[in-house]
Amino acid sequence: MYKVLIIEDDKNIIDLLTIHLADLHCEVTTVSKGQEGLDISKAQRFDLIILDIMLPGLNGMEVCRRIRKDDRHTPIMILSAKSEEIDKVVGLETGADDYLTKPFSIREFIARVKVIFRRNEDSLAGQLAANTTSVLRFSGLEIDIDKRKVILNDARVDLSPREFDLITLLASNAGKSYSRKRLLNLVWGYDFEGYEHTVNSHINRLRGKIEQDISKPKYILTTWGIGYRFNEEL
Repeated sequence: MYKVLIIEDDKNIIDLLTIHLADLHCEVTTVSKGQEGLDISKAQRFDLIILDIMLPGLNGMEVCRRIRKDDRHTPIMILSAKSEEIDKVVGLETGADDYLTKPFSIREFIARVKVIFRRNEDSLAGQLAANTTSVLRFSGLEIDIDKRKVILNDARVDLSPREFDLITLLASNAGKSYSRKRLLNLVWGYDFEGYEHTVNSHINRLRGKIEQDISKPKYILTTWGIGYRFNEEL
């Protein structure tokens, strides 16, 4: 039984999503105001938060930002009537795991929810299968996969969920080059065709946190004409 929180003020959408989430064996909690949704997200644990952008009072983007300050792991799916590319990019960069534009296909919604749940299950299975803590160590950099913790020169680095997923994927496959589209598919878990620049902005922020000189990166290197790779010589 998955626990899902819907923060949405359109009753018709709430009813529609609740019916189909029940078919996926979900226990659904619904609220219609941003602040109310933020409060309950802090008070209870959920497997997925579905968040509308246009909400009374506190808007969805701000709710997403505030959730991500304290909770780096709970998946967030944004629903929005805004279809502009910049809105989708901002939503993803705010910390959302997925973004659906209204009106949306219920089949697509279900497919994306299944992807999110499958990724959670795969992550949990990997943790249960590990007999020892999986730690990647490089020159001055340590990545604790189980604890989702990054240490740089003995100091913890505060990363967003996607930044951590990016560095873990690259560092686990040092020397292997990934295209931006491939990184979108692997890290975000869905094919966001046309949003490869979202990867660029995440890489730039990640470099800003771990590189001494972002103009001459030590850890995350650019493979010209392809994408990015982790330095295999460390």
